[in-house]
Amino acid sequence: MKTNNIEGLTMFEINVLVQQGGRFVIFPNTISKLMKKFKGSNIYFVRPEEKTFKYALKHFAKNLALGWKSFPWGPVYVVKSFYYLIKGGKDYTQPILTELNKNNPVYQPELNI
Repeated sequence: MKTNNIEGLTMFEINVLVQQGGRFVIFPNTISKLMKKFKGSNIYFVRPEEKTFKYALKHFAKNLALGWKSFPWGPVYVVKSFYYLIKGGKDYTQPILTELNKNNPVYQPELNI
């Protein structure tokens, strides 16, 4: 999954922003086609001074338009997306930080004096 809103940030800056109150949130998506449902989600990095409403509203509208068709679980997922809209997203800060720290190479220059 692609993590949105971390373009141009180093791991040090991300860790500082998380200590100041930033977090990684996920808003679940459900798209129904006939009797099949496809679940997915997008990851957003929310800075300490930012509100999650602008991200959540887009996903809720998508779920409301495309997620209700798969009966009986479609309406359940729309209600679940409304719950996460109110809550501010599903917090995935620790697992994503662990993954980013594990996969982010640290630059260590060779000092040949």
